[in-house]
Amino acid sequence: MKNAIRASLVAAYDPALVDELLAAYEEAKTNYYLGGLRLSAVEGGRFAEAAFRMLQQETTGKFTALGKTLPRTDKLIEQLEQLPSAAHAESVRLHIPRGLRVVYDIRNKRDAAHLGDNIDPNLQDATLVVSTLDWILAELVRLHHNVSADEAQKLVEELVTRVAPVVQDFDGFLKLLNPKLGATDQSLVLLYQRGATGAEYKELEEWVNPRSRRNLRRTLHALVYDKAFAHRGGERYKITRAGQRDVERRKLVEPV
Repeated sequence: MKNAIRASLVAAYDPALVDELLAAYEEAKTNYYLGGLRLSAVEGGRFAEAAFRMLQQETTGKFTALGKTLPRTDKLIEQLEQLPSAAHAESVRLHIPRGLRVVYDIRNKRDAAHLGDNIDPNLQDATLVVSTLDWILAELVRLHHNVSADEAQKLVEELVTRVAPVVQDFDGFLKLLNPKLGATDQSLVLLYQRGATGAEYKELEEWVNPRSRRNLRRTLHALVYDKAFAHRGGERYKITRAGQRDVERRKLVEPV
């Protein structure tokens, strides 16, 4: 999925900028899932700096080189706003720059990038950052991948796999590192790790603790129908947004 997104973007932008953007996006999302709220905001700023350069390139044919300081973002935003509407999409002129400014300001003005004792990074800030990054990346994909907004969002959602430190991958075998997890939580964490790919019943049966295998069908049935934490399609199970939130809220991703 990353390759498809990268391919669509490098057709319009410098490959180094695209790689910087995607790397910052993945780091921001991964840190967010693992509770690294300050790091999510910092990576959000890195994403914004790459995206501002991409907008420069799209609208002028050139951009501030990586490693050099960008012009003041308020001036960049003003320049983009003044572009003729017939020449560039409204997202390029207005919506993306304004979203980037929000992310950039949280990084610089909410004490995310500097040590200090007046403002602490928090879930509210980090959630705003990663949600804005989601929308901006999906919009860039929509503009240059020739797909609908919903299709673009699905591509972006599949880009980052939630990482659970409580799971270790041994050549495709997912090993749970917390033997105290019950059958339900074992299944839920494994599905969390697999993200949009999901897992077939036979895979889950192999990965869960042997003591949990006898009633695995019943366990998965409850996750799907009683809690709506998973979805079943044939023999493949996938975690839902509600299931992801439950794993993160109860910190099941952390090893003992």
